[in-house]
Amino acid sequence: MADLSALGWASLAVFVFLAGVVDALAGGGGLITLPAYLAAGLPPALLLGTNKLASTIGTTVSTFKYGRGLKLSFHSMLPAAAAALLGSWFGARLALWMDPLWIRWLLLGALPLVAVSVLSKHRFGEADDSGRFTPRALFARSCAVALPIGAYDGFFGPGTGTFLALGFSRLCRFDLLRATAWAKAVNLVSNASALAAFLLAGKAHLAVGLWMGAVSVAGHWTGSHLGLRKGSQAIRPVIALVCAGLFFKVLFDSF
Repeated sequence: MADLSALGWASLAVFVFLAGVVDALAGGGGLITLPAYLAAGLPPALLLGTNKLASTIGTTVSTFKYGRGLKLSFHSMLPAAAAALLGSWFGARLALWMDPLWIRWLLLGALPLVAVSVLSKHRFGEADDSGRFTPRALFARSCAVALPIGAYDGFFGPGTGTFLALGFSRLCRFDLLRATAWAKAVNLVSNASALAAFLLAGKAHLAVGLWMGAVSVAGHWTGSHLGLRKGSQAIRPVIALVCAGLFFKVLFDSF
């Protein structure tokens, strides 16, 4: 990437910024950044680690902005984060001996249904009914969301933040804004764990990751600010777009 022009760097920054906005609202920022890094000439061996470094820096900002804006207790999210880490470990182990092709076909069938469901229900994610649950019930439900989606993250990965937000909204009865905030916090823990593994293995371009991390901060701040102002009205269409993008990515990778 040493010979990348000023215009090339500016173009990469634009894509990383847009990915940060999308990721803060609905997850799925990697659908934008991974092709952008490759197009910029980043060596494939450093691709995932560099992307993880920049996105983790950005996600930290959106996580704490959501937490402060919604007055969330991060302590209450720790069990779900631990469940996601455990699931991710099992998923990664599973990926060592099982072909992920079957989950691609499952996603191709499920993603259009998810997008249609989110868009067709005009009040989807507007009401927060989580108060009906006791703390113990909410603990169990949040872990029931985080464990299998964490396993999916370790096994396959794309769209994990989106699926976490939808899962928390459905099973924990959070409104979509609160569900997104929970998804950011849980995903941040799993991202930090994966980032540590990449850094220890020397599989990240530190200079690019840190520079693009600063751009990602701007994108995540903008996205979370928009989410806090507009709520589910801003989040719902972005989730549908992420589902569409993930659908076409999986379709392309399958053939």
